[in-house]
Amino acid sequence: MSITLNSSDRQRLEAVISNRNTAQKHVWRAAIVLLSADGVGTAEIMRQTGTSKTCVWRWQERFMHEGVDGLLRDKTRPPRIKPLSPDMAERVINLTLSDPPAEATHWTAAMMAEQTGISASAVRRIWRAHGLQPHRYRQFKLSNDPKFAEKLRDVVGLYVDPPAHAIVLSVDEKSQIQALDRTQPGLPLKRGRLGTMTHDYKRHGTTTLFAALNVLDGTVIGRNMQRHRHQEFIRFLNTIEAQVPAGQTVHVILDNYAAHKHAKVRAWLDRHERFTFHFIPTSCSWLNAVEGFFAKLTRQRLKRGVFRSVVDLQEAINRYVAETNARPKPFTWTANPDEIIAAVRRGHQVLDSVH
Repeated sequence: MSITLNSSDRQRLEAVISNRNTAQKHVWRAAIVLLSADGVGTAEIMRQTGTSKTCVWRWQERFMHEGVDGLLRDKTRPPRIKPLSPDMAERVINLTLSDPPAEATHWTAAMMAEQTGISASAVRRIWRAHGLQPHRYRQFKLSNDPKFAEKLRDVVGLYVDPPAHAIVLSVDEKSQIQALDRTQPGLPLKRGRLGTMTHDYKRHGTTTLFAALNVLDGTVIGRNMQRHRHQEFIRFLNTIEAQVPAGQTVHVILDNYAAHKHAKVRAWLDRHERFTFHFIPTSCSWLNAVEGFFAKLTRQRLKRGVFRSVVDLQEAINRYVAETNARPKPFTWTANPDEIIAAVRRGHQVLDSVH
């Protein structure tokens, strides 16, 4: 087979051979063509490239038909295992959407492979292609409050368009915060190794954090107390009364905890006319902005914390509140209440159809 190279093809082939990062299969293919163009015989090409006669002929022919690009591209080969039929994929999907036959809450790849007679990796490919993740789930709770829409619009209205000359506070308590001390000291974070902490702990008591988040500027009024009854709640309301400047009306967003609706709390509210309570719908703690502050407190300060007493725990919480107030960030509501109401209605319709 006679091969003639133009200057550009020769430069490309020589560049392939000289590049140290080139795959070796491309190197010897380029060498076969260059040696053929230089008139070297087949036997010598076989010796220099370490290939067989049929291999030399194959890549000479490939170059004749497809040029240099043909040397750098492998032709597709039929798979070693026959591809799964669409019927099998459909069967896996239908089984995944039904309950497993064993005493299990959900399908696993091994269970599905045993049921259908295909490999677990094939099951995972089908699940991935169709967006199925039976090992994962999301928690939810639909509110059954008959005044859900009314309360939602009231609270969101305070977030989005608060009244003039008023302060909007999102109030709640984080109860039973445990002062946990580890049984052994943990190891610090290092390159290639996670930080460590023991799974067991010593419990030194609990505290309850009452917090009021100012949604306008992001500052927090916080106070630690031993219990979370209506007596402690009234004491916290007195703390808010003392810290909010006189002349400002106070709109308080809070949940439906019994202590918030106690008769003595209502009597306190009657004596303090500038305070107005706005209760969120039942089962809607996500609507209370202070829950976001509690989540950050837990994630950043409490979850990995080591506290040898309740006093240590309370001091750590107070320092975190102080740091938050030193760099406050106003709360911004972005969700559309109409979309939330529509989603809750759809959820109730689905539940009704299931029952």
